[in-house]
Amino acid sequence: MKNKLTYLALGDSYTIGEAIEQSESFPFQLVEILNAQAVQFQNPKVIAKTGWTTDELRHAIQQEQILETFDLVTLLVGVNNQYRGYSQETYRKEFAELLEMAIGFAGGDKSKVYVVSIPDWGVTAFAKQSGRDLKTISNEIDAFNAINRKETEAKQVTYIDITPVSRQAIKKQTLIAGDGLHPSGKMYAEWAKLLAEQINAK
Repeated sequence: MKNKLTYLALGDSYTIGEAIEQSESFPFQLVEILNAQAVQFQNPKVIAKTGWTTDELRHAIQQEQILETFDLVTLLVGVNNQYRGYSQETYRKEFAELLEMAIGFAGGDKSKVYVVSIPDWGVTAFAKQSGRDLKTISNEIDAFNAINRKETEAKQVTYIDITPVSRQAIKKQTLIAGDGLHPSGKMYAEWAKLLAEQINAK
């Protein structure tokens, strides 16, 4: 029997699925979709933690000392840079470095790498209670996404824009987890479908 394909998921709380079961996170739901279509993947290797910024993710990747390559790599990071008010130019530099790492983990094959946009947490109950201006949050998320999209497309890597889906949560509370901030398994299912469509299109 052919060995199962491998998948590396890099990110933050949106990759590990904070506030929900791991099986409901988008990397695990993506593997479930792909496996149902007769493309057999192992469970994802996840390097992600709630609260991580680009520099913290980069440090964690270096600590892992990964030597193998993967058949699929996803990268989603930046919300904590925005939340902490970090520089957009620093984000651009560090995101570009992380994207290069992701391409390296795919053995240099850019077709195996997928960047996922940052969701808009400005539509959540947490945001409303934070005292921050919701429009400002959304505008800043758009600015950070403009950066990661530009860097991704410059490297000819596939970009998955899930931000519009995340904004549907303003009317659909079922898309938000019980903590009032992070996506629910239902929202992650939508992300996983978008990813699976792009993967199957290749």
